[in-house]
Amino acid sequence: MSRVVVCGSLNMDVVVESARRPQAGETLLGARVSFLPGGKGLNQAVAAARLGASTAMLGAIGHDAFGNTLRGFLADNDVDSSGVRALRPHATGLALIQVAEGDNAITVASGANHHFTSAMVRTRPRSDEVWVAQFETPTETTHALLMQARQAGARTVLNLAPFVPHPARMLKCVDIAVLNEIELAQATGSRLRGSSSRRVVGEACERLRTRGPRAVIATLGERGAVVVTRDGQTNIPAFPAKVVDTTGAGDCFVGALAAKLAAGATPVEAARYGCAASACAVEKLGAAPSMPSAKDVAARLARA
Repeated sequence: MSRVVVCGSLNMDVVVESARRPQAGETLLGARVSFLPGGKGLNQAVAAARLGASTAMLGAIGHDAFGNTLRGFLADNDVDSSGVRALRPHATGLALIQVAEGDNAITVASGANHHFTSAMVRTRPRSDEVWVAQFETPTETTHALLMQARQAGARTVLNLAPFVPHPARMLKCVDIAVLNEIELAQATGSRLRGSSSRRVVGEACERLRTRGPRAVIATLGERGAVVVTRDGQTNIPAFPAKVVDTTGAGDCFVGALAAKLAAGATPVEAARYGCAASACAVEKLGAAPSMPSAKDVAARLARA
């Protein structure tokens, strides 16, 4: 198995659970709060590591208690954090997550993540690695690191989340692009809804694929995923799950996908594994803490 290198965000997630979301101007009592490690980059790195991949994290935190906690959490999960830089003038990123009625809404204060640059990265890509990035750090940093990885012959995975404007040429550095229906609509200008057929989703994926990626994967939540390569479209069904918290489910998918790619799987095989891993993750509270083990995912696949 080759190494997975995740370039991206690290946040402390402040998770507030309530029976419902408050209306504008309303105060709700009786909620429960938890402080949990998160950030799309950290979540994906922890997911890959728990699923057996040798994993390294590249990113930025603040010189503060939250930053120390996140670095410790990475170490506890066997993620190499030597590439995580502590920036004294800036606070560690923070995400406020409102969990209610089986879904979530998230507000992010980027903090040190916003100041992560490619100049901070000492690690050089190798041809046998899988490099993963998202859009919670500056796009110029993401672009530079993906270019370096592609030039070194590494495989590259870009999670276009949350969707932000980016150079069109960035996609030419991407082997596999992963995004949900909303992000896919934003990336392609398509009119997609949660009820859009897999055929319509696949057509949007193909439009994005013509811009550079060798494969495009659309994650559809409880409907599974769609994988589009030059060989056509493959629909991946979802795995049954008792949903507790969907926070981090997409990150779990990406981390599991990367781990499976590092083990030599095809994009379709890796996407199926990602769907099984995500089904495990949504049954627990939190983002990074909910990432499953390889044993958990194997059991889910065996029941399918």
